[in-house]
Amino acid sequence: MGNIRLTEMEGKFADLIWDNEPVSSGDLVKLCESKLNWKKSTTYTMLKRLESKGIFDNQNGVVVAIIKRDDFFAEQSNQFVKEAFNGSLPKFLAAFTKTRKLSDSEIEDVQRLINEHKEG
Repeated sequence: MGNIRLTEMEGKFADLIWDNEPVSSGDLVKLCESKLNWKKSTTYTMLKRLESKGIFDNQNGVVVAIIKRDDFFAEQSNQFVKEAFNGSLPKFLAAFTKTRKLSDSEIEDVQRLINEHKEG
């Protein structure tokens, strides 16, 4: 997937597609007009931009995700930890919890994730 970054508006546009896919390009134009106050040309320009980034595809007038939302954000999270914490998840968690306490429920969720993804 590489290091794909989205601007704020690209992110809003991507969310519209993810929330409504598969979506016809005509319906996408209508959605963008009502939600983002965009003209048809703006919608198609943005769609081409995100197609070139490999996130979406317009197949015969139907827009679908090549990269699903969960996969996109998982990669974004990995990139953030890699760049900001030298790839260290413990350093990230230490920084995250320095100013925010975890609830018992959150601790249980994190422990469950650790157990599910434990190596070996």
